[in-house]
Amino acid sequence: MKTKYILTPYFLDQPLDGLNEIAQSDWIVNKQNLPDSDKQSRMSVLHKELAKHVTATVTDGSVPVSIAGDCCTAIGVMAGLQKAGIEPLFIWFDAHGDFNTWETTPSGFLGGMPLAMIAGMGEQTMPNAVGLQPLEHEDIILTDGRDLDPGEKELVSGSGILHLPDPMSLLAYDFPDRPIYIHFDTDIVNPLDAPAMNYVAPGGPRAEELGKVFRPIAQTGQVRAISVSSWNPELDEDGRTKETIMNLLKELVP
Repeated sequence: MKTKYILTPYFLDQPLDGLNEIAQSDWIVNKQNLPDSDKQSRMSVLHKELAKHVTATVTDGSVPVSIAGDCCTAIGVMAGLQKAGIEPLFIWFDAHGDFNTWETTPSGFLGGMPLAMIAGMGEQTMPNAVGLQPLEHEDIILTDGRDLDPGEKELVSGSGILHLPDPMSLLAYDFPDRPIYIHFDTDIVNPLDAPAMNYVAPGGPRAEELGKVFRPIAQTGQVRAISVSSWNPELDEDGRTKETIMNLLKELVP
């Protein structure tokens, strides 16, 4: 199946110019004139355009591969899939849970909330802006999530999502015969292999181990979308993290 890369070179609503260097000539680059307004309205402009590109890519029979500076863009990807008639099994690879709400977050960081938003919990401004329908909890797998905030941990355990602390356990998972959407937050990778992250979480799977998990998922032939929350290019002085992540992404791409 063909792939189409969509680059959104922003961290939340702020340009992340260092990401532009990875774009190839045939990639879509999602740059927009953002309004002088609140953060979520500005981010939603990016998400709406991303959703349009995802819908068009899927309709064309290709797999969208979204790369952006934060996890919130997964809202746009999921909305684009839904508009194309796809209701996927959603696998969220992340050192964190991104399952906070305003009631549980200790930091107020929007980037720590998108999985909860997609699951219909907490703040719904950005999902509503792109017409996203909440995903059923039983259709969501959070894997790793080794660094959960206390209130977030309670939300995860009390929800209906499947939390697999060890990504390697996916090797024994019986994947259903249905579309799969994979979100890959690159900070899941052990910082020994990929240190250039904004929010480093010690431990986690080594790159080689994660590749062993990615390969059989790609081989199911069911992957219909991939999104990547990138490393911080400004911290990646030797380019090692970028190389590690892009090599891992190759394992996922159909």
